[in-house]
Amino acid sequence: MHSRSTSTGWTVAIAIVAASTMLVGCQRANNGRTDTTAAAGEVAHRDSLADTSHAAAMGKDTTAPAGATNNNGWTDAQILAYAAAANNAEVAEGRLAERKSTNPAVKAFARQMVTDHEAMLKEGKSFASSNKITPDTTKSDVSDLMKNSHDELADLTKKPAGKDWDGDFIDKEIDGHKAVLDKLQDFEKSTTNTKLKDMLTKAVGKVQEHLTKAEDVKANKIKT
Repeated sequence: MHSRSTSTGWTVAIAIVAASTMLVGCQRANNGRTDTTAAAGEVAHRDSLADTSHAAAMGKDTTAPAGATNNNGWTDAQILAYAAAANNAEVAEGRLAERKSTNPAVKAFARQMVTDHEAMLKEGKSFASSNKITPDTTKSDVSDLMKNSHDELADLTKKPAGKDWDGDFIDKEIDGHKAVLDKLQDFEKSTTNTKLKDMLTKAVGKVQEHLTKAEDVKANKIKT
């Protein structure tokens, strides 16, 4: 009986040692994989730092380009281009109305448009210059605005002066100011440039003022 007990004890002991050896082996294998992953991460991190340092040493700019802040899909340069296109259009149409309109209220509205939009145009150019931003007209909304404004001006130039012309002019100004107002309000909400935001806030106020005035002229000063 004693002999069998001793034999059984050795058997259990050997089984425990074998199990422990297998467990340690598995742990070492897992640790090896973990260490390999960590090491790979460290190498990648060092390579990234080396690439950045090399770019800096070669004189390459590793920061985001100026004026490229994403404002709901628009850069500052594109916002300035859109505002400039809108201001140029209103100045041109306002000057035409000053010469061609036969309605005193329409002429007065046109003078106000020219004065206000010339001031906004000047402010936009000054902002772009002081911040070293070149207005970017490549956005389709900007090029479309420029084309539509050109077509509208050509249409107004060809039409004969009179009551119908005054009514057509005011209708175009109402539609145009509504469209521009929507865009400027979107820019105002989304831009991350605080100085540009302040300028847009003032522009929104002026464009809203013009829209209200144009609607009043149509309702009360132009007889249909």
